[in-house]
Amino acid sequence: MTLLQIMPDDAPHEVLLRTLDTAEIARELAAHQVTLRHWPLRATVTPGLADGALLDLYRAEVAELCASESMTVVDVARLHVEPGEEWRRRASRARSAFLEEHRHAEDEVRFFAHGRGCFSLHLGDRVYAVVCEAGDLLSVPAGTRHWFDMGERPDFAAIRFFREEDGWVGDFTGTSIAAGFPGLDDLTEGGL
Repeated sequence: MTLLQIMPDDAPHEVLLRTLDTAEIARELAAHQVTLRHWPLRATVTPGLADGALLDLYRAEVAELCASESMTVVDVARLHVEPGEEWRRRASRARSAFLEEHRHAEDEVRFFAHGRGCFSLHLGDRVYAVVCEAGDLLSVPAGTRHWFDMGERPDFAAIRFFREEDGWVGDFTGTSIAAGFPGLDDLTEGGL
């Protein structure tokens, strides 16, 4: 289930709102031009499903979004749990890549086809932690300060949309704000 938790940016342990109500989540985010939509799930995404096959499952939705939002680059970002130390190192590196506050020069648009991840959006004087689940499509406007947590045992597949090849490159703010806020595992501890 999709989750939203809002906290003051100077008091990460003070919860102003915590909700699983997708309509309420969409309203709260829309006030900041962040869009949460849902696409129907087409199939169970397994590690053996090739990226091209995953994109084929959502061909119509991808084409429509690309046309309506002028997206020209589409790819798949994914990590699935594997046994062994090498996977743990790879997962740790991937997780740490976007755990610090950053922004992008273009909109960040992600569809979760499998698993989940947490976008923490620094909007004004608040942090909006949005746990996205399979079926969620999140669009975050260019320039929005945020960080992304895939948890200690990442298991997700997301279709990413860009206008330019380097649209995913983060401009890091250099602040340490993200370290004080709950991450994906903290927010979902004990289940949603």
